[in-house]
Amino acid sequence: MTVSTKKITVVGAGNVGETTAHIAALRNLGDIVLIDIVKGLAEGKALDIAQSGGVYPFDGRITGTTDWSQTAGSDIVIITSGVPRKPGMSRDDLLAINAKIVKSVTEQIVQYSPRAYIVVVCNPLDVMVYVAGKISGFAKNRVMGMAGALDSARFACFIAQELNVSIADVRGILLGGHGDDMVPLPRYTSVAGVPLPELMDAATIQRRVDRARSGGIEIVNLLGYSAYYAPAAGAVRMAEAILHDQKAILSCCAWCDKQYNIGGAYVGVPVILGSGGVEKIVELKLTAEEQQLLDASVGHVKALVKKVDEMI
Repeated sequence: MTVSTKKITVVGAGNVGETTAHIAALRNLGDIVLIDIVKGLAEGKALDIAQSGGVYPFDGRITGTTDWSQTAGSDIVIITSGVPRKPGMSRDDLLAINAKIVKSVTEQIVQYSPRAYIVVVCNPLDVMVYVAGKISGFAKNRVMGMAGALDSARFACFIAQELNVSIADVRGILLGGHGDDMVPLPRYTSVAGVPLPELMDAATIQRRVDRARSGGIEIVNLLGYSAYYAPAAGAVRMAEAILHDQKAILSCCAWCDKQYNIGGAYVGVPVILGSGGVEKIVELKLTAEEQQLLDASVGHVKALVKKVDEMI
């Protein structure tokens, strides 16, 4: 029996894109095409990644290109292209320029890979997912954003460090937009099945929540540019769940209408990811305070969507 090889295109060969391609290769997700508008950039990085297979082998082929025709027939396209944040910038400051980039990229995806699933990584994340969804016209389950996977990972990291436990035992859930008003849910966060409030006092939990919310800008201020290892890992984890039909419950940016009373927006929620993309939104019972925080976060996303609608 012949098993068909999956094809993953990673758009943008910057820090996030090259790292995404490398992790995807190491996870043996399939053949990978790394594409960038800068001649030689994707080609050189793809060659370097391919040669690393001589040390840690992987089965898929990796190709670098500026030619969109080489991406044809992709099963998943991960959009990492866009301007990253610098110190003093918010994610929202990137709205106009990245909307233009995502619009152009999505038009190419529609032309060459009309059956692909799209995973967006660039900021402001929730709004860029909206742009990809609107321009592509794809079914809502086929367009999603990486942010929830990243935010949950950051929350889990800070919890594991605080408790001095294995990060593999920590499962965190976040809701809302990918920004300073994201909504971590300590009540639904656990360590080896033990609810977080039984392991930490309220003040310590709040400090971890606050650090998760500012996790991105903390790295920007240290490095002078945006994070890329964790965002890349989050994107690959989502692609893996889809390509392997894992039915994995992950937080990601997905289209919500009646769920959580969101009323039509791409925002971070826990979902079931499988071969059908976003197969189900997992709805949790929220307290009045949690719902209020979520409503405020969603309101911010919708305000940015209104702005971007005037641009595209």
